[in-house]
Amino acid sequence: MIVPKLGEALLLAAGMFWQVGWSLVLGFALSGAVQALVSKERMQQLLGRDGIREIALATGFGAVSSSCSYAAAAMSKTLFKKGAALVPSLAFLFSSTNLVLELGIILYLLMGWQFTVAEWIGGLVLVAIMALLVRLTYPKELVEQARRHLDETGGHEHGSVETAGATLVVRLRNPQTRVAIAQNAAMDFTMLWKDLFGGFLIAGALGAFVPDGAWKALFLNHSPAGVQLVGNAIVGPIIAIVSFVCSIGNVPMAAILWASGISFGGVLAFLYADLIVLPLLDIYRKYYGWRMMLYIFGVFFATMVLAAIAMDGAFSALHLVPRPNPNIRHDLTLFSFNYTFWLNAIFGLLALYLWRLNATHPMEHGGGTGGAEEHIQEIS
Repeated sequence: MIVPKLGEALLLAAGMFWQVGWSLVLGFALSGAVQALVSKERMQQLLGRDGIREIALATGFGAVSSSCSYAAAAMSKTLFKKGAALVPSLAFLFSSTNLVLELGIILYLLMGWQFTVAEWIGGLVLVAIMALLVRLTYPKELVEQARRHLDETGGHEHGSVETAGATLVVRLRNPQTRVAIAQNAAMDFTMLWKDLFGGFLIAGALGAFVPDGAWKALFLNHSPAGVQLVGNAIVGPIIAIVSFVCSIGNVPMAAILWASGISFGGVLAFLYADLIVLPLLDIYRKYYGWRMMLYIFGVFFATMVLAAIAMDGAFSALHLVPRPNPNIRHDLTLFSFNYTFWLNAIFGLLALYLWRLNATHPMEHGGGTGGAEEHIQEIS
């Protein structure tokens, strides 16, 4: 019994990776491009206050940035360390893992357009609720302690590479821009591949070993609608915390949960909660200290639950909640020459191209490892 289930878990993990592999490459490439083309100093100048304008700008920057929660956490920390206010720094985190293009595409392909719309609108709702909660509970002394902690520890950050040029147009024309993009993408992947690998294995194990009956009991399927709505919105983030797959990688697991009986809001809460998985909580602890990590966790958890409840209520009232796919486990492990194959083929070539560029243009000073001090290499 164990051996067949183990094989099923490995097959599910491989199928999950196959379904989202192309979007991971796209996410790393976009992250590398943002780091190469957009000056962090300029972003800090724009995000130094907690006003609506700064929050909106941070949300926009995040939407065109990395879709990987780990890379987003590192970039958010860099903004905060350079002087960006707390709310814009956190808004950047939410938008970079909920409003990005590739996440919406993979949600549409695996779960339907309703989840794509709910994810993107929900991303804005997340930012609004988080901003309100932080303003109501703003821990001024804790924020100052977090900045001091960053200054003392260096933030455990990895390097990043920016291309030279006074304007964005000049940087785009710089022939070395593609090298910088490849180096940044390689640094992000080097830092995150173990977490991604472990996350897919855990998600595959949960999908194979946990029977539907156990999920249905956990999701309070036979409870009153209101109890189920709130209970699932709380259970969703808890499942995400222990599965620790990043924002793209947890979509296949969300599809399995949706087919297993969790509510629409519960699935959304699970998707939103990629920012509070266990490895990321440890990263927040290293960046900001224990007290700030606990504050971020509390604010994020409350924000995710409230946003999920709001989105569930809205979509239910509009009769836009889709039907789950009961054959999703089979579909995740089914190989065919469909859109997934061609997307993986195209972005696989892009990954090989970026790998080749990085291999033939190694970074100076040994930057790019998880414990390295941040440095900016100007490429002319």
